[in-house]
Amino acid sequence: MKLPTTTIGDDAAPLLPPVSSYATVTGLLKACHPLPAAAVSVLMAALVTAVGGRGLMAGAAAVGAVATGQLSVGWCNDRADMRRDSAAGRRDKPLVTGETGPTAVSVAAIVALVLCVTLSMACGLLAGSVHLAGVAAAWWYNLRLKRTVVSWLPYALAFGLLPAFVTLALPGRPWPPLWLMAAAALLGTGAHFVNVLPDIDQDLAAGVNGLPQRLGRRRSVCVAAVLVLASSLVLLIAPDGPVTRPGWAVLSMTVLLCVLALARPVRDADARLPFLAVIGIAAADVVHLLMLSTTIA
Repeated sequence: MKLPTTTIGDDAAPLLPPVSSYATVTGLLKACHPLPAAAVSVLMAALVTAVGGRGLMAGAAAVGAVATGQLSVGWCNDRADMRRDSAAGRRDKPLVTGETGPTAVSVAAIVALVLCVTLSMACGLLAGSVHLAGVAAAWWYNLRLKRTVVSWLPYALAFGLLPAFVTLALPGRPWPPLWLMAAAALLGTGAHFVNVLPDIDQDLAAGVNGLPQRLGRRRSVCVAAVLVLASSLVLLIAPDGPVTRPGWAVLSMTVLLCVLALARPVRDADARLPFLAVIGIAAADVVHLLMLSTTIA
């Protein structure tokens, strides 16, 4: 049985006791999904550095747009899932434990979204619109698509558009090479398959039947490994010029992390390990991007 869709302004969420200002702030920090938000922001900073061609303020605006967009998506996610998380007894969720309140999370999500729109448009109309399309896809995932077989699509779209956001803000507004957008989309989709691993049982009980939930933990880890390995392969062989030794080193690290993620059973206790492996692969890809800076734009 499916639960009704919960929205940011849902007044039917469970009542929680008042919390202090300090607890609200710390709760908000936990509710924004800090590790994925930081990882995507660092990836964006690496893309901006690799592409170059802009001043410090313009680069900071682009990174700030992505960071605030990620914050808005994280807060939207926890607010939209509040009733499901409460029913599942999720003690790792600040909205369930009472560390922060639903109003604070709703306001934070909206404020972050407004800042995201402002900073995105400061990078140019076309570039800003492309980035906001990715943010809109992430919100659509939170509010609807996470319960469908196309739950992976917003990740592919949002990550695939990140390189375009970077290059379209440059003079002449060039589109990035398709291989770079494909590599980013593959990496983001792989992250989706491992990001949901710790919550699969609770998701299924709550009627959240995205593609990873339908596949199960083991098959989702396998799919994620194939996707992130494909991302690293694209970065290795698609750019012009010979494959470098550092490029092979990055690919070797990716293969090693995939093997480590697949080597042990995916139980509740260690379901977070594949996600951390994907974060490590993303870091390796960031290093590779910096080495490919002359071929990106």
